[in-house]
Amino acid sequence: MGVLPVPAEVRAILLDIEGTTTPIAFVQETLFPYIKDNVKEYLRAHWEEEECQRDVGLLRKQAQEDSSLEGAVPIPLESGSGEEELERVIQAVVDNVHWQMSLDRKTTALKQLQGHMWRAAYATGHVKGDTWLMISLPLDLLLPAALFCSRVFEDVVPAIRKWREAGMKVYIYSSGSVEAQKLLFGYSTEGDILELFDGHFDTKIGPKVESESYRRIAASIGCATNNILFLTDVPRGMSPASAAGSHLCTGGRNRPDEAGVCLCVMVCVACKVSWTAISWQRGEDEANAAEEADTHVAVVIRPGNAGLTDDEKSYYSLISSFTELFLPSST
Repeated sequence: MGVLPVPAEVRAILLDIEGTTTPIAFVQETLFPYIKDNVKEYLRAHWEEEECQRDVGLLRKQAQEDSSLEGAVPIPLESGSGEEELERVIQAVVDNVHWQMSLDRKTTALKQLQGHMWRAAYATGHVKGDTWLMISLPLDLLLPAALFCSRVFEDVVPAIRKWREAGMKVYIYSSGSVEAQKLLFGYSTEGDILELFDGHFDTKIGPKVESESYRRIAASIGCATNNILFLTDVPRGMSPASAAGSHLCTGGRNRPDEAGVCLCVMVCVACKVSWTAISWQRGEDEANAAEEADTHVAVVIRPGNAGLTDDEKSYYSLISSFTELFLPSST
């Protein structure tokens, strides 16, 4: 697909996970099904634990906020009247989780519970990915008895190392919780690659559908939004915007108008930051929010990601590998 020069003002890279560093299929066919199939069992096993009760509390609060939405599932309070009532409450939580996941919701409440469930899965060996490794270790070492390894695209690690050598800082911004992010990169097919990232952000910094979230990230890492490179995947519904200060690396043609999926990535150097926020979510709201963050934009083409229309292919700068980004300092 060729080489894409990175604008000289870019100082940092922010990456999402699905379809960017990791195949969408891995998340859709392994991680999410595990949640749907095991949420009731998990709740029953951990119900009395403080962490689980905090998760349920957040889900209940979210359910109250969602009460006006079609199909929303309320979560009643538990009065302590017996096992039958407890089962009704647990079932309500299960139904709420399934409802949110059916709509591909990115709420902090849902993502926090998912992260805690995946952590438990690593520890018990209930989830298997590309690699299944049995280890016999003392429980007090807190290491998984069976590791589930997330696949990372082969260009990701060498490209990020090159970016860092050039002075770039690299961050993750995903709808998945920070804890879930660290599990994915701590147990990847490339080994523990957490050292490659300077920080992690999830929806606690703000929803991906709000441009203010990207401004908060820029402020958090110490850069201006116009220092940002935004790598997206399947940017249907995107339009050139500059509410927060972004630049599209495209030719100035009319934008495609179809709603679809968007992924973003972000980049930053020493004290200054520019990004590529790679996020994945259906719908034009998130795409518009990313554009409004005033960033440079290019589209990442990955196996398994949704395809682009001819208009999108002609409008956007495209790369099929992180290695195709040419940094200003590259020789």
